[in-house]
Amino acid sequence: MEPYDFTTTISVKQSRQEVFAAVRDARAWWSRHIEGGTSERCDNFRVNFGTHWWAFEIEEMIPYERIVWRVTDSHMPWNNHKTEWTGTKISFEISEQGDNTCMQFTHIGLHPSSDCYNACSKGWIGYIHLSLAALIRTGKGTPDVAY
Repeated sequence: MEPYDFTTTISVKQSRQEVFAAVRDARAWWSRHIEGGTSERCDNFRVNFGTHWWAFEIEEMIPYERIVWRVTDSHMPWNNHKTEWTGTKISFEISEQGDNTCMQFTHIGLHPSSDCYNACSKGWIGYIHLSLAALIRTGKGTPDVAY
């Protein structure tokens, strides 16, 4: 059986442009502790939660359709494989479905067999379904919350 990547989807009434803008503003939905740019192709940034952190390069950006972040380095001291995210990718696919805009989030390389799958998928569900969705719907996310 082939491993599958962690994925989750949200659906909102807002436009593709609003969803795209919200995803690009990672400080407003993931963490205020980001060094570097998060809004343009080839931007490099680091999300720093003190003892654990991840470094990214924005590998792909198609306005109002797709954003892909590549994890260039990582450190998760609680995890058996402390750099497990390094080399994985984060994908945001934006599409219209009827009157709604859907955003499919996929952490490519985060599989059920990954050491951090349970904790990381729980965190992603919180950040995507609660914080990013709130940012899109109300203009205010909940970055830096431990989900």
